[in-house]
Amino acid sequence: MQRPGGRTARVREKVLDAVGPLLVEHGYDGLTVDAVAARSGVHRATVYRRWRDVGGLLADVLDAAGTDSWTPPDTGSLEEDLRVLNEEVCDALTEEPSVAKALIAASFRSEGAADALRRFWDDRYARCVPVVERAVSRGELRPPVDAHRLLVAATAPLYHQLVLFRTDPDPALPSEAAHAAVLAARAGAFARRTDHAQAGR
Repeated sequence: MQRPGGRTARVREKVLDAVGPLLVEHGYDGLTVDAVAARSGVHRATVYRRWRDVGGLLADVLDAAGTDSWTPPDTGSLEEDLRVLNEEVCDALTEEPSVAKALIAASFRSEGAADALRRFWDDRYARCVPVVERAVSRGELRPPVDAHRLLVAATAPLYHQLVLFRTDPDPALPSEAAHAAVLAARAGAFARRTDHAQAGR
C-alpha cells in the first residue's frame, strides 16, 4: 500500500514549487499548465488531470501556503508586535522577485486565485487575533476591540504604498503604520460596531 503523503505529496510539491517562479518570470499571461509541467518535470497529463487550469494551480499554491506553521510575533507589546508583523509583510512585498506581489496581481485575473487569496488572508488575520487579545489582557487596550479591523488598519498602509502606489520601500513605514494603528485603537476607533449600536439604543 502506498504511504499517505508519499508520491502524491511529492508530485504536488514539485508542481506548486514551479508555479511561483514561472508567474514572476512570465506574468499571468505567460503562466501555462504546459510550462508548469515542463518546469516541474511532472507529466502534463498529470498536471491537467489534478489542477485542470492555471486558476487551479494558483489556488492550490495559496491554499498550500495557508497550511504552514506560521505564528504572529509575541514581543510583550502591541505596537512592537504590529511592527514586527509589518516588517514580515514588507519583506514579502519587497523581495526580488516578489511571489507575493505576483500572486496578488494574478488574483485580479483568476476567480479561483482570488477566492484562495481571500481564504489565505482570512487565515492569516485570524492567526493574528491573539496579538490583540494579549494586548487587551495586558491592559494596553480597553475591550471590546474588533481585532480584525485593527489588524487590517495596521497592515493596510504597506499594501497601499508598496502594491498600489509602488513606492520605494521606506524603512520607517512598518513602525509608523503600527504606531498609528495603536493610537487609533487606544482612542476607541476599533471598538466592536455592535457595541456602538447597542449604546445608541
